[in-house]
Amino acid sequence: MAKPVRAALGGVWIKCNFCQGDLFRDREVKLNSSGMEFMSLGWANESATGLICWNCGYVHLFVNRDLELYKQKKG
Repeated sequence: MAKPVRAALGGVWIKCNFCQGDLFRDREVKLNSSGMEFMSLGWANESATGLICWNCGYVHLFVNRDLELYKQKKG
């Protein structure tokens, strides 16, 4: 299972837009476009960092490469 992280952008800690939680699971998310998929070039689509709220599951997407992730211990 994924380990929880806290995240910050520009020195501001990120909280969930729905439940205000501050622990997330992170994963890479492809921002696929139908045109690129049609031409079998889906691998070239841009990626985003997905932060999935550990508490409620709300998904936040960030394409800003300045996003900082900090591993946390659950509990």
